Amino acid sequence: MIFNLNNPYEVDKYKEYVNKLFKERAVVEVKKRLPNRSLSQNAYLHLILSWFACETGYSLDEVKLDYFKKICNRDLFERKKANKKGYEITYMRSSSELTTGEMTTAIERFRNYSSAQAGIYLPAPNENQFLIHIQQEIQRNQEFI
Repeated sequence: MIFNLNNPYEVDKYKEYVNKLFKERAVVEVKKRLPNRSLSQNAYLHLILSWFACETGYSLDEVKLDYFKKICNRDLFERKKANKKGYEITYMRSSSELTTGEMTTAIERFRNYSSAQAGIYLPAPNENQFLIHIQQEIQRNQEFI
């Protein structure tokens, strides 16, 4: 069950539920839910990843995995777990699992890398005219991305 502890009504319901589980001596898991990235962040990220792909000739998937996740944000995406045979494997988690704050950090790192290492300026979210321009260019070059 999910409870929003900012809502006084839900705080009471949460306490009732937890006390009930405590009396039952149930096995429980408590997990703090952080806000996921916003839809506007998602759209902005997709736009700048596509622009980088357009400018470099890499596919969108290559840019997202190799540059955005592995080079710029390995610490946010790389995870380890044991497989069915007990061997440790490394995998990249989905960007949909990032919080808004983590996504902001990841985007900023990617923008910095793009400018400093690849010589490609990626506009900030508030640079509307430039964002419209790159959106048009991406549409013109969609078959190559």
